[in-house]
Amino acid sequence: MWKKGELEEGPGAVSPAAQPSSRQTAPTGGRREPATIGPSITIKGEVSGDEDLMIQGKVDGTVTLHQHNVTIGQEGRVKADVAGKIVVVEGEVEGDLRGAEQVVLRRSARVKGNISAPRVSLEDGARFRGGIDMNEAGAKASAPAVFPADHSSRGREAKASGGTVDAPKGEASKA
Repeated sequence: MWKKGELEEGPGAVSPAAQPSSRQTAPTGGRREPATIGPSITIKGEVSGDEDLMIQGKVDGTVTLHQHNVTIGQEGRVKADVAGKIVVVEGEVEGDLRGAEQVVLRRSARVKGNISAPRVSLEDGARFRGGIDMNEAGAKASAPAVFPADHSSRGREAKASGGTVDAPKGEASKA
């Protein structure tokens, strides 16, 4: 008989060292928790990796995780081009966003830059200035869906409203 705190020995016994850590996997289907750049962290340079990433701090440079998801949290402040499988923005980004599958701007998002993804979602309240290209990867580029990326778009800002992008008052939106 064993006492609490003692390891059971013998066939089929599992040592604590062989058991998976709760930090390594999330309780849902073995998915890993995303790596996190915390609110007090500032990174200048290139960020790349082979796992999902949550940015709550500051990044100045580039963020490239083509096969993984990138989330810029509400406290995140990014001055970088960001590329990922799915890119979700809740904070501030100054730079281009490229999503292999999708780019999502939540209501708290503030983005200055171009978006390129097959699917783009702008929640009501999100602020965005730039162009959107929703062509499939490898397809020939045509005119962006909203606001051309040339000098004529400077000084104009769009605000998402009900899933659409509206031009500021007094200007017509051309699609």
